[in-house]
Amino acid sequence: MALSRIVQFSEVGPPSVLQVLEVEPASPPPGKIRVAMRAAGLNPADYKTFRGTYGDPKLPSRLGRELAGVVESLGEGVTGIAVGDEVFGNVANLALADLVVTNPNNMARKPAGLPWEVAGCLALAGQTAWDAIESQRVTDADTVLVSAAAGGVGTIIAQLALLKGATVIGTASEANHDYLAKRGILPVAYGPGLADRIAAVRTPTVVPTVVFDQHGRETIEAALSLGVPPERINTIAMDPDELGVQRVGRGPINTDTLDALAALVVDGSLVVEIEAVFPLDQIVEAYERLEGGHVRGKIVVTAV
Repeated sequence: MALSRIVQFSEVGPPSVLQVLEVEPASPPPGKIRVAMRAAGLNPADYKTFRGTYGDPKLPSRLGRELAGVVESLGEGVTGIAVGDEVFGNVANLALADLVVTNPNNMARKPAGLPWEVAGCLALAGQTAWDAIESQRVTDADTVLVSAAAGGVGTIIAQLALLKGATVIGTASEANHDYLAKRGILPVAYGPGLADRIAAVRTPTVVPTVVFDQHGRETIEAALSLGVPPERINTIAMDPDELGVQRVGRGPINTDTLDALAALVVDGSLVVEIEAVFPLDQIVEAYERLEGGHVRGKIVVTAV
């Protein structure tokens, strides 16, 4: 059997600790499937893992939390899915490899109209955004503040809020303001005076009613100073207990949610922006680009 490439690190540190190794691929055990990866999305949680800021990873360790690919083989007893099916979904630190063994329940069907690169980076950021929006029951009566609104999760949250009929204010670097405005998002810049700039976007009597934070303390403190109730502020960027707010990230893998997100992409209601695509062999360069910041949307790696 041909060898399979995997991404692995044996020490914590910068992206240069990552290695692309060739190994003999594992066969899928009973109840599991093996997927030939076509595209996989990168996420900040990945570099926090290999840098050791998420604690002490068990070394050596692998990487990658979302992918799209083709079912290549089936373990004993698997039904309802066939070799050759195109799928996308979430896995636990295994996605960055040519062949990935996973539970079929982690995978949704990839529609024909969903491009591989988009499918590869939709599952984690998409479900995180979906679960956050649903947790706050956003409606057309809300004014929603989204920080890092041009980033991988933020841009999806902002668009889902718009689809609910809400007014959306998004923080981003000035280089991304035109991009946000074209999506119908009211842009504001990061930095000192954020609360004043948010308040100036609308009339002084209208302030955000819901906040989704992907950036950190600055956004939350600005929202609290504007009178947004702590229970209507959701952060995935810091410990929510520090400021008494909420944290709703991605819940349990839900293929119905993935199906709904894919349908929105296919019909043009949701745009998943891709900053750059790298081949798997350039994984160090890919993470260096992600860590460099100011990424619009997602960075994707492909198996070819």
